[in-house]
Amino acid sequence: MAPIPTQWTRLIRFVAAETAQIHIGQPVDPRLDVGLAAWNKQTIRVYEISGSTLDPASRVTSNILTVEKLLSPLSREEMKVVRCLGLNYSDLAADTKRAKPAAPNLFYKPLTSMIGPNAPIFIPKVAQPVEEHLTDYEVELTIVIGKAAKDVSEADALDYVLGYTGANDVSFRKHQRTTSQCGFSKGFDNTTPLGPVLVSHNAISNPQEIPLTCTLNGQVLQDGNTNDQIFNVRQTVSFLSQGTTLEPGSVILTGTPKGVGFARKPAIVLKNGDDCRVWLGHGIGTLINPVIEEGHHQAKL
Repeated sequence: MAPIPTQWTRLIRFVAAETAQIHIGQPVDPRLDVGLAAWNKQTIRVYEISGSTLDPASRVTSNILTVEKLLSPLSREEMKVVRCLGLNYSDLAADTKRAKPAAPNLFYKPLTSMIGPNAPIFIPKVAQPVEEHLTDYEVELTIVIGKAAKDVSEADALDYVLGYTGANDVSFRKHQRTTSQCGFSKGFDNTTPLGPVLVSHNAISNPQEIPLTCTLNGQVLQDGNTNDQIFNVRQTVSFLSQGTTLEPGSVILTGTPKGVGFARKPAIVLKNGDDCRVWLGHGIGTLINPVIEEGHHQAKL
């Protein structure tokens, strides 16, 4: 099986200042941290991409547009399913004094939980007060599947990957601890940021060497690398495709390194007005989101 050909290297989805319409494109500056630039309201110039995110035939044009609003690389309509791995870093298992799982620890997120860069993480009343519910952050490398994958081998698994982006798997630990399933505690509306850039698999030859961090209000709380994953990207895609078709647009969150808030003493929680930033290397960049608690004054955007 051959890898998915893409004519783009770094893809973003955005509203253009020139048209007030949604487009996809490739940043003119290949080194620009698009998420950070968008947060700081810097001018972002983009070569428009003709086609759609999931179409391998999409091509980069010479038409230049300006970003008015940065969006997640995939719309909710383009995402087929969101699957996630829990406890997938060796350092997190050690930090939380848990045994490494023998098989991937899996759960799903509803599409209504997904948001883009700069959008507020919305903490509902059912997860308040945050000090009791332990609202938490989790930086995660995220896989986007580009062609239908079923029963694929580990050797061929990367050939089905369209690209990689970032996510913040915001979690509510009190709800998580009351059941053996994570779906409810990690699936509230508008709580899972995705983005900012989708980097083609062609530009990341080895997804097991990507640094990733989470910074809360200027303090770095997570600082890891995907080389510490218990189940690597090849193993994850192969495992999830067993007897199950991963359709193009399937999104897979691959777990988080140590440093999560609930494991700290005292615990650190996300609260109204916080500035939460996850960053991933290899061109993915910084995903920034303010935090809002339902019923409180809006956080500054």
